[in-house]
Amino acid sequence: MITYEKSTNTPLLLSLVMTSLLFSASACSNPAAVNTNNDLTEYKEGQASVEESLANTEKPTFTTKTVATFDEPWAMTALPRIHKQPPRLLVTQKAGELLIVDMATGVKISVNGVPKVAYGGQGGLGDIILAPDFATSNNIYISYVEAGMGADSNKFGAKVIKATLMGLDTDAPRLQAITPIWEQTPKPKGQGHYSHRLLFSPDGQYLYISSGERQEKTPAQDMSVNLGKIVRLHPDGSVPADNPFAQNGSDIATQFWTIGHRNVLGMAFDDKGRLWAHEMGPRGGDEFNLIEKGNNYGWPVVSNGRNYSGTDIPGHDTHPDFAAPKISWTPVISPSSMSIYQTGKYNDFPAWQGNALISGLSSKALIVVTLDDNNDAAERYRYDMGERIRSVLTVDGQVWLLEDGDKGRLLQLLPR
Repeated sequence: MITYEKSTNTPLLLSLVMTSLLFSASACSNPAAVNTNNDLTEYKEGQASVEESLANTEKPTFTTKTVATFDEPWAMTALPRIHKQPPRLLVTQKAGELLIVDMATGVKISVNGVPKVAYGGQGGLGDIILAPDFATSNNIYISYVEAGMGADSNKFGAKVIKATLMGLDTDAPRLQAITPIWEQTPKPKGQGHYSHRLLFSPDGQYLYISSGERQEKTPAQDMSVNLGKIVRLHPDGSVPADNPFAQNGSDIATQFWTIGHRNVLGMAFDDKGRLWAHEMGPRGGDEFNLIEKGNNYGWPVVSNGRNYSGTDIPGHDTHPDFAAPKISWTPVISPSSMSIYQTGKYNDFPAWQGNALISGLSSKALIVVTLDDNNDAAERYRYDMGERIRSVLTVDGQVWLLEDGDKGRLLQLLPR
């Protein structure tokens, strides 16, 4: 189901088109008048049209610029630019550090007041996004992993908080007014598949949270626990009355937007308002899904992969009642984050306009996926980045990547 496109021979095609345009100008006018202003304008417009067409078919190439390095970075989000201030990012590190990063110089400033995180395995400080009203409230949302209390100290779960980022323009920024929003229930043992990706709807009215099944499989179909689900809440953590399982009879099920997920690490709305998500499969079968209200995506009943033991799992085609993925990857790409490319102040990669950019861990790749008007998707390009990529972010028409692990680099992609 993965597709690739071949590059076009740009210089040859441009040469042929330019020759054709010049020939047509000569054929319909006095040869002595080929270089008149009218003919030159027609030539330039034709050339621009061809170049625009090529931009939509060629595989763009780029170089990378290292801006900063981090210790196990996990997520990043861009702060709004104010006047002539340099652009800045908020970056989380798994061990519990939140940093403000100058995107031009790479200078980092630590933010104080981050809650204690349960660091280990796949757990620690997770996602970070700005509140829809950040410009006036300075509120942000953060996900992280916390340990249980007392006898449950060896159990872990994801938690989401809202906090106010104070002192943003000082050398000592800090989090204040921390408010709990949501948490995984129950807290299992083990330190994997938290997911805890955060996303606001385009209108800012709803907060979406991905909640992994914690490598326990069965919770994904269990309506009494919020593991293996995508959750939809109001920004204050309350439950919208129109959530699809509001009449299920289980209080916790009122949170759910969709069910049957394994480990969703990327969610994004496209320019048509559609919600897309990718999730890691088991041994094969990574998925790219269109997320629609009330759908069941089938895990662990169906998958296009196999159990790690090698035993079969029924495929999606055996259960048409479950929503099937738009793309399935075997071998896996290990998708870790997603961002939809949109031009802005910059237009570094016009060929990617409206495409989903996905960072890959085991694949060590940047994957570009097209989203069509018929609610289908296909892999368009794949770039070998040479390192595990933890996060991808588009900011105002530019693209930024975070490498995974110790000394993970923040890279800016520079178009050739």
